[in-house]
This record gives sequence, C-alpha cells and structure tokens, in this order.
Amino acid sequence: MGIIRLILTVFHLIIIALLFGTIINAYIPPNVLGFLNLLSLGFPILIIINIILLIFWIITWKKRAVVFLVLSLFFIIPTRRWINFTPTKTETPNLKLISLNGKSGKFGDESIYSFLNSQNADVVLTQEYRSAENLKGFEYFERNFPVVKIQSRFPIVKSGIVETDAKNGRCIYADIRVNEKIIRFVNVYMEPFYLQKDMVRPTKDMNVNEEKAKNILHKLVPTFRKHQSQITPIKSFLDSSPYPIILAGDFNSVPNSYEYYTLSENLEDTFLKVGKGSGTSFHDFKFPLKIDHVFASESIEPISYKVDRSVRISDHFPVIAEFYIK
Repeated sequence: MGIIRLILTVFHLIIIALLFGTIINAYIPPNVLGFLNLLSLGFPILIIINIILLIFWIITWKKRAVVFLVLSLFFIIPTRRWINFTPTKTETPNLKLISLNGKSGKFGDESIYSFLNSQNADVVLTQEYRSAENLKGFEYFERNFPVVKIQSRFPIVKSGIVETDAKNGRCIYADIRVNEKIIRFVNVYMEPFYLQKDMVRPTKDMNVNEEKAKNILHKLVPTFRKHQSQITPIKSFLDSSPYPIILAGDFNSVPNSYEYYTLSENLEDTFLKVGKGSGTSFHDFKFPLKIDHVFASESIEPISYKVDRSVRISDHFPVIAEFYIK
C-alpha cells in the first residue's frame, strides 16, 4: 500500500505541475514554447484528476492532503473561468449583447435569425457568418465585413477593421453611442484550427489513434503561433482605445491559454464576474471547450452572462451578456 501511495503522490505532483503550466501561459508565448498552450485545453481533465486525488488524501487522513490543498488554492480562479457560480444581481441592465459563431449558416439561416430577432438584443456580434441580411430594428446602424459582423440598435459613430496577418481570422470594431456614452465594441474571430469530429474521434486501432494524435498536434501548435501573431495588433488596438471596451467573439482559445491571458489584460472576464454554471460554448466535440468569451472594461458593470443551451443553431451556443452602462 505504501508503494501505491508513493506512486499516487508522484502522479499528483505531476498533475499539479501541469496545472501550474497553464498559469505560465500568461508569460510564455507560443512562439517560445508552443506545446505549453496545449495544457490549457486539458485543464478540465487535469483539475478533475487533482480533485479526485485530493479527496483521496483527505479520506485517508494523510498529512500531504494539507500540502495539496494549499497548492490547489492557486487554481480556484482558473477553475472559475470554466465553471462559475455568482449571486444574481438585482440591477436592471440597459445593454444586452449577443455573440454567436454562425457556422456559415449550416444549421439554417432561418433558425439563426429567428433566435436573434426574438432576443431583443441591443448589439449582436457574429463570427464565421457571411449573411448580409439585417436583423429587425438594426437596419440603420449595421456594419458588415467579411466573416464577422456587428449590428446595433444604437448609432455607430465609427467602425472599421483591425488589420492582422491572419489568413482566415478577422477582427473588427464599432464605436457605438450607448445612452450618451461611447463604447468601443470589438468583435474577434481568431484563426480556426480546422478540426473535424472524425479527426478527434478515437478508434479501436491504436496505430490510427496515434496517427490522429500527431495530426492534431501538427494543427494545434502552428495555429497557436498564428494566434500570437494575430493578437499583437489587436492588443495594441485595445490598449490605445479612447473609450471603454467590450471585447467579444470566437477566440478559438480556452481560458488559461496565452490568447486568453493576453487579450483579457486590463479587462474583466464577464463570465468570471457574473457567470453561472458551465461556460462551455462549443458543443460539436464531446469535450468541454469554452472558446467564446466576453470581456469588458472595469467601468462597464456586468449584470448577467448566459450560454444559451436551449437552441442548437450552430456548433456554438449563443453567448448572451447584459451590462449596465452608467
């Protein structure tokens, strides 16, 4: 039994080290160590293993439980970026935002527009969606660019593209006057990975699985590096904004990744502030992937954050966030 506990202790230390690796993503970019960013994808599995082992040490009344418990405290906020529970706010919001990756309308344009029109949102950000049709009530203040789109019930003062070297990713912005205050809305669609379900689905043939794993790695790490290149001008644009910011979209990157840490710097994660339950937004794979995010300047008060799982109008669930603009 002593040997088993020693093996479990070493294994637990390795899990803790890997979890700390996800925190290091904030400081080491993919161009330096691309494989480190892979740990952020595995964070849900790593934290579950950590919790199971921690429970085991507590049940067996081992002193090492105290050590592992203290170390686990470092992962409370990283875990809350995936699954979170906050008290319901009583303030009345005056801005409702929806962000949705439309999957090029493959689930049906009619379903997408029916949902969006029923939500009575003030600002709608779409990614991977080329449809030029306007939402009801948005006709006068809509701006359309390839792949991404911003529509608003409030007047758009200025809008444009944030130029990056991304081949298929895109970033646009719109300065929108909301209740006599100008807010800069930034819609991000990070370079996609082009992974299909059959590419990640395991088989009974271990040789095939090994080949699939290699192909996935060959797609992930180079795309992480493309993200770093795409992020640089976006981050510079955010830092130079004269207005408060709401940054949202399909980041194709999970919490605790380099992309997440870099773009959320000086902004607040709306899900972390007011989210409830799981923030997982991409449902096409049988694996938790929270790749749609909403960030906002500190001066903008978040009221609620919801991943609407009641509809399947895309391979992404719609993200709905409400704010109070003072």
